[in-house]
Amino acid sequence: MLLARRSPEQRSAQGPLRLSKFHAPEIVFGEGSLPEAAHAAARLGALRPFVVTDPGVLEAGWPAELLAQLRDAGLSPQVWHDLTPNPKDHEIEDGYRRYVEGGCDVVLGIGGGSVIDAAKGVALLAANGGRILDYEGIDRIAHPIPPLIMMPTTSGTGADVSQFCIVTDTERHTKITIMGRALVPDVSVVDPRMLVTMPEWLNAATGLDALTHGIEAFVSLAHGPLTDHHALQAIALVNGNLPETMLRPDNPEARCLMAQAALEAGLAFTNAILGATHAMSHQVGGMLDLPHGVVNGVLLPHVIRFNGADEPERFVPIAQAMGLELRGAPAAEAVQMVAEAVRALGDEVGVPKGLAAIGVLDTDIPRLAQLTLGDACLTTNPRGASVEDIEALFRVAM
Repeated sequence: MLLARRSPEQRSAQGPLRLSKFHAPEIVFGEGSLPEAAHAAARLGALRPFVVTDPGVLEAGWPAELLAQLRDAGLSPQVWHDLTPNPKDHEIEDGYRRYVEGGCDVVLGIGGGSVIDAAKGVALLAANGGRILDYEGIDRIAHPIPPLIMMPTTSGTGADVSQFCIVTDTERHTKITIMGRALVPDVSVVDPRMLVTMPEWLNAATGLDALTHGIEAFVSLAHGPLTDHHALQAIALVNGNLPETMLRPDNPEARCLMAQAALEAGLAFTNAILGATHAMSHQVGGMLDLPHGVVNGVLLPHVIRFNGADEPERFVPIAQAMGLELRGAPAAEAVQMVAEAVRALGDEVGVPKGLAAIGVLDTDIPRLAQLTLGDACLTTNPRGASVEDIEALFRVAM
C-alpha cells in the first residue's frame, strides 16, 4: 500500500516515501465472539478440525465450549493438549503425528502464545514435513499450510495475528524463530471473556509482552505509519489498563481494552518486527524455560536506554502515549522517562528487578549474548549491537 502524501517537512523528518506491506488475518473481536470460530472452520472446509490447547486452558473450560460449537456445526473435532509452556520441538512433532493419525484438516488454537505457536508448528509440518527446527529463519516454508483459526486466552502475545512461530530447541536450550507470511492465521477470534481465567502472573507477563511489542515495533527499522498507529495505541492501552486488570480481574471494560492492546501490538510487531529485547529474551526463555513476558519486562528498560542513546526522538511519542509530562524536555530525557515508567509498571505488577532473580547466572551471559546475535528480531533493532554490547546489556540487567 502506498503511504499517504506528506509535506516536504514531513518527508525530511521521516525519510523518503516508500512502499509498505501490512499483513493481517480476518479478525472477529468482542465479548461472546467465540462461536464465530466454529462458523469459520466450517467456511474454510473443515471436517475433522484439529484443536490445539493445553491443560490449564482445558481446566478453565473454554475448549469444551468450542468443541460443543464445532460439533453443533456438524464437525468432528480432534483435541491435542500435550503441551508445556514455551512449546518444545518434540511436542510439536508429536502434535503433527496426532494430526496425521486423526486425518485432520483445519487447525484451531485456543490458548496463550505457546498454544498458538504449537498450532502453527503442527500446520507447518502437516504441509511441509520434516522436523520443526528445519524451518528456523525467514520464509523457509515452501508449501501452503492448512487453514489456521486462533482464539487467544491471554492479552499480550499477539501470536494470533502474527507471522511468527517461536519454538524451544531442546538440544541447544534456546528458542528459534520461524517467520513467514504463511504463518499469519486465516482468522483470529478475540473474545475478552476468556481473559478472566488467566492466573495473575500470566496476566502481568503477557501484558508486559504487549507493551514490549508496541515499543519495539515503534522504534524498529521496519516501522511505518500503519504500524506506528497500532504500536502507540497498544502502548497507551497497556499502560492505562494492565494495573486495573491486576487489581480487579473481573472488570470487563479493562479486559476488553487489554484484549485490544494485545491485538494492536500484534498487528504492529508482525509487520514492523521487533528488536533486541525479544532477541535477548528468546535466549533466556529457551535456556531456563521462563515466562517470555517476564523476561521482557526485566530487559526492556535497559534496551530502551541502549536504543535511545542513538535516536532519542522516537521515544518522544512513546512517552506521550504513556501519559508522561515532557513539558518541552529534550528527547534524551524522554528516553529516561520511558525506561523508568516501564520499570515502575513492572514493579506495580510484580516483575522481578533483575535477571539474577529469575535464575540467570553470570556464567550464562557469554552464551546468551552469542545466541542473541543469530536471532531474527535483532535485525530490525534501531541500533546496531555487537556481542560485547549484548553482553553489557545482559550484565546491566542482572
